[in-house]
Amino acid sequence: MKILTPFLSIVLFAAMSLQTFALEIRGVDVPENRTTGAGDELVLNGAGVRKKLMFKLYVGALYLTEQNSEADAIIAAEDPMMIELHIISSKINSENMTSATLEGFEKATGGATEAISEEIKQFINAFSAPITKGDKFTICYKPEMGVTIAKNDEKIDSIADTPGFKEALFGIWLSDEPAQETLKAAMLGQ
Repeated sequence: MKILTPFLSIVLFAAMSLQTFALEIRGVDVPENRTTGAGDELVLNGAGVRKKLMFKLYVGALYLTEQNSEADAIIAAEDPMMIELHIISSKINSENMTSATLEGFEKATGGATEAISEEIKQFINAFSAPITKGDKFTICYKPEMGVTIAKNDEKIDSIADTPGFKEALFGIWLSDEPAQETLKAAMLGQ
């Protein structure tokens, strides 16, 4: 029994340290929980694939403090939230990611980007390094702290909590004119 107890302890510890995945999409294991850099626990709200033409570009996952299927409420919420983008296509590069993101901001704001133009430039700059299949971008919002962008779990930049920026940013995926309707529905858990 003395030999068995340490072995069971090791097995139990290993099992507890494994990350639990809520689902697998296009070869990407999507965790059911995430933690912000500030220690906030977030739950998977929903995840799906961003497609353009016939290409599957990335898996997008939305994490919130509690599940919510109301896009407008999520965009307006002053709660920690996170979006992860798992690149699954070699068709994505810095240039087309920048172009798509700028288009997303235009649509999410109805073209009213002037007040947050500096924040948009700073955000776009996070995608200036080469992007390859398998990269993961994490976009995390924390009230009063702002938005943090990481690539493959390494922080790239932080953007101050500027009025309107977070709403426009999350609006890229959740606004009335999202990047893709089916991805929006998937992120909302519908």
